[in-house]
Amino acid sequence: MIKYVDKYIDLLKNIRNFLVRYKISSRLSKKNIRANPENQSLKVYLGKESNISLDLDNWGKDNVWIEIEYFLANKSGKVLDMCCGSGGTIRALQKLKNIDIHGFDISEELIKVGINSGISQNKMLVLDATNTNYQDKEFDFSYSIGSLEHFTIEGIEDFLKETKRITKSISFHQIPIAKDENFEGWLDLDQSYYNMKEDWWLVKFKKHYDNVHIIKSFWNDPISNGRWFVCS
Repeated sequence: MIKYVDKYIDLLKNIRNFLVRYKISSRLSKKNIRANPENQSLKVYLGKESNISLDLDNWGKDNVWIEIEYFLANKSGKVLDMCCGSGGTIRALQKLKNIDIHGFDISEELIKVGINSGISQNKMLVLDATNTNYQDKEFDFSYSIGSLEHFTIEGIEDFLKETKRITKSISFHQIPIAKDENFEGWLDLDQSYYNMKEDWWLVKFKKHYDNVHIIKSFWNDPISNGRWFVCS
């Protein structure tokens, strides 16, 4: 009986993935798949009426949040959550006693949500990831989750340059990786982002870091698999 239930659940998952892929493919056209963006789309994060904070409070909760917790479990020192959104990951990591965790985001509204949830106002700032006001090597570790892919090519370069400048030891970055070429490029959907192959991203990281290790993430959706780029 359990075997048949498992098969039924798998069938439902496959149907759901097919429907999601169909929905995405039906919305995509030459108009909203491009090799490069004209600019970074920020209105979804900056609008006062945006409901994105509700998504960010739960996105990755069952996989990516657990993964970064494992990465940092035996670490100690000052840690930075880059593009922290409303601070969901920060709240989850505050139970780790040996780290002092801080975060920033470009959205003043999201930072307000994080502070109102109980995170210290001194630990959540409104900043641009490509040009923060932190000191050189101020943080022992840094990480970003589902953020770097939303930047332009120039923005990715500046983001990684800034990350290296302010981080002493290791920087962890979780990114969606395209499952097939039909969904590669700059996807202009509810949120705009790069959905690219692993090698495309590796070239970007290798410009700034001597050592880059790629680790599979349990996060996935119908068109992407998650990867961690661990940089030192």
